[in-house]
Amino acid sequence: MDRTDISWQGYWAACPTPYGEHGELRLDLLESLLEHYLAHGLHGVLINGTTGEWFSQTSAERRAVAETAIGCVGGRVPVVIGCSDYTAKAVIELADHAMRAGASGIAASAPAYSRPLDEEIVAFYEDICTALPDAPMMLYNWPSGTHVDFSPELCARLVDIDSVVALKNSTGDFDRFVETTRMVVQRARVFGPFMSRAGYRALTRVGGDGFIGGGAILDDADPRFWQAHWEGDQAYCLQHAERTDRIFEKLWLPGGWRGRFGHYQSQLKAIMTMIGQPGGTVRPPRLPIKRPELLQQIRAILVEEGILEPDRGDGSETTN
Repeated sequence: MDRTDISWQGYWAACPTPYGEHGELRLDLLESLLEHYLAHGLHGVLINGTTGEWFSQTSAERRAVAETAIGCVGGRVPVVIGCSDYTAKAVIELADHAMRAGASGIAASAPAYSRPLDEEIVAFYEDICTALPDAPMMLYNWPSGTHVDFSPELCARLVDIDSVVALKNSTGDFDRFVETTRMVVQRARVFGPFMSRAGYRALTRVGGDGFIGGGAILDDADPRFWQAHWEGDQAYCLQHAERTDRIFEKLWLPGGWRGRFGHYQSQLKAIMTMIGQPGGTVRPPRLPIKRPELLQQIRAILVEEGILEPDRGDGSETTN
């Protein structure tokens, strides 16, 4: 199994998991959010990744979220289920459930906290893929959460494992990202920061398949970037990349691991509430952003970038 066995590409949302004010799982809001993404042309969704706050869910909740997402999307776009956990055994249990529920594939980062060595990372993925040989695997390189950063050489070894078909590469080292892409893109689909100006240059030079972003606050514009790329509309891609760079610098810290006004999921859900997306709130250990001055600063950036229209004087705002 390799990249030719799947059609994963374009803009995917790393889908937030909506919670209520008391921490309850809001599967109804998850369905509404997925329908919103589909209505705006997203090409796929990653469920229970970092943005999905898998770390604050029980195993039963993770299964319920997976089943809800798969059932709601109903095959309209690929649904990959994040199954990251501390051991291969735990990943296998979640991944087996996801595939039996109808997932398009699975994703897993290296085990967090333990800081595994390269040989241990290879063995970890080999154990998962051996147990589930028919489950397309998306590697997830997330050094901000795992404290290991896959080298290009390690990625080249990992994509040789049967059933590894894709790489979501969230390294903060852009040069390493480009070199890794160059080494593995002929064998695995590569998702990463191609939608910046530097990323778009790399995309046109070494290739690439898509980007999995935290949510989708720009609605149609992000999937349109990929459609423009496939159609050879370089002008649109560059224009969108410039806007993306501008927004990112104002809202997120370098590397994208957290927001400038709160943690990643907390800031994203605050933005989603402002623009009318059904994201709910966060669950501990994440805390919602409640300070009025921080929310006002976020709102001002959204207005400045044309994501949110100015207050019309009646306390209401609209999205663009």
